Amino acid sequence: MDSQGLEKEIEELKLKEKQEIDTSAHSHDQLKITSFSEIVNDVSLHFQIIRFPKQIYVWIGYNSTKLGHMYAAAPTRPNNVVSVTSLLGGTSDNTGSGIARRLVLKTGLNIVMACSIPKNSPMIEIEAEKILIQKLISLGYTKSRVEGTSL
Repeated sequence: MDSQGLEKEIEELKLKEKQEIDTSAHSHDQLKITSFSEIVNDVSLHFQIIRFPKQIYVWIGYNSTKLGHMYAAAPTRPNNVVSVTSLLGGTSDNTGSGIARRLVLKTGLNIVMACSIPKNSPMIEIEAEKILIQKLISLGYTKSRVEGTSL
C-alpha cells in the first residue's frame, strides 16, 4: 500500500471516530428500552420501560403479557398538578392511574402507562410501583432534588 492510500485510510478512520463521538453525544435523543421481570407474592410481574425524548412508556404485566388498561398522565399548568386520563379500559378500574400520576411527579415527564394488575390487589400494585420507581432511579429517569431532571 502506498503512502497516499494509507493517509486516506487514516483520514477516513478519524472521520469515522468523530461521527461515533457525535452520535454518542446525542444518544439521549434515542429510544431506550428496558424490560425485566420480578416475582412478588408468588406472582410474576413483568415490566417494560421505553424512554422517549420527552416521555416514558411503562407497561406492567401481571402473570401474562396482556396489555391491560392504559393511562396517559402529564403535568398541567399553571399549578403543576398532574392530569390523568384513561386511554383504554373501563373507568371503574383505576388500577395503574395512581402509579401513572406519581411517576409524573417523580420524573417530570409525560407518562403513558399500561397495567394489567387486577383491581382487587392493592399490595401487588404497591410492590409493582416500588420496583418500578427503583428501576427508574437506577436508570436515571427521575428528577434530582437539586439539579432538576437527571435525564
